[in-house]
Amino acid sequence: MQFTAAQIAALIGAKVEGDANVSISDIAKIEEGRQGALSFVANPKYEPYLYETKASIVIVNDALQLEKPVTATLLRVPDAYAAFAVLLEKYNEFLTAGTAKKGIEQPSFISESARLGADVYVGAFAYIGNKVTLGDRVKVYPGAYIGDGVTIGDDTVIHAGVKIYHQCRLGRQVIIHAGTVIGADGFGFAPQADGTYKKVPQLGNVEIEDQVEIGANTTIDRATMGSTLIRRGVKLDNLIQVAHNVEIGEHTVIAAQTGISGSTRIGRQCMIGGQVGIVGHIQIADNTRINAQSGLSKSITQPGTAVNGTPAFDYKSCLKSQAIFRNLPDWVQRIQQLEDRLDAGLVKEG
Repeated sequence: MQFTAAQIAALIGAKVEGDANVSISDIAKIEEGRQGALSFVANPKYEPYLYETKASIVIVNDALQLEKPVTATLLRVPDAYAAFAVLLEKYNEFLTAGTAKKGIEQPSFISESARLGADVYVGAFAYIGNKVTLGDRVKVYPGAYIGDGVTIGDDTVIHAGVKIYHQCRLGRQVIIHAGTVIGADGFGFAPQADGTYKKVPQLGNVEIEDQVEIGANTTIDRATMGSTLIRRGVKLDNLIQVAHNVEIGEHTVIAAQTGISGSTRIGRQCMIGGQVGIVGHIQIADNTRINAQSGLSKSITQPGTAVNGTPAFDYKSCLKSQAIFRNLPDWVQRIQQLEDRLDAGLVKEG
């Protein structure tokens, strides 16, 4: 199916710059653009490709100023990335139209006490435990485990191999990707006088609010008491560890391989880079930015703070410190040369 620039512009509210009748039937990255394809440029690093791409239509930001002519028709929008995301969503709906999974595949196990909503899909080899509640249009893909007493809201998708332990609660329109574990025991062990450790029972659960997406092979531990809380709109990448009694605020995003220790509270709309380590029992204010591979060892109380490094501190100060550190070998060499000249009597002291 083909779409013209004018049709796409109407869908995303764009201004057409170029031939409004040019059509596309495919989507491609800007660096791999080809005739008949649509692409986008949101990151300034990719702007040079705009002048050499063969893509027929390119979505760009309103603020982009051209440095030289382009052959593609441009669709100007306030946010090119967000507009492209809308188009991908529509394109995916087109590709999957009429293929939505429904019904119960066999072999699978569904407890007689479980309650299933309308148009639910349960894949082969899935396990649905006692007193589980699945909302309307929930999809549980093959090999998933849903423990006793779990509640899952409407339009939530549980991908293959996900494990959700007992009594956990998931909201509406949640997406859990393959291999993720929700509600395993928190890491609680009490040291004993003889040097051994006694396991502390983890009696709480995990509660995940609406429109959360959790990447593959992420683990979210159940609370010792109460709940580990993932608030509305949170987006977690693959391979993240969330410990017991952590709370992650609304619309916070966290990149892969981050580890969050127990009882830490993260505010709303925070952005946390990959491989960040966060100690337990601290608070992180709303709109905090933590750069990749940082180690956070104390609370951040000022909203809108940006930090970097290990231990993490003010982002700009950290970059200045890193620049000084990189220059240390040169400075040491210059100091050594000055000392040598002093020793040789070539420089007078004072």
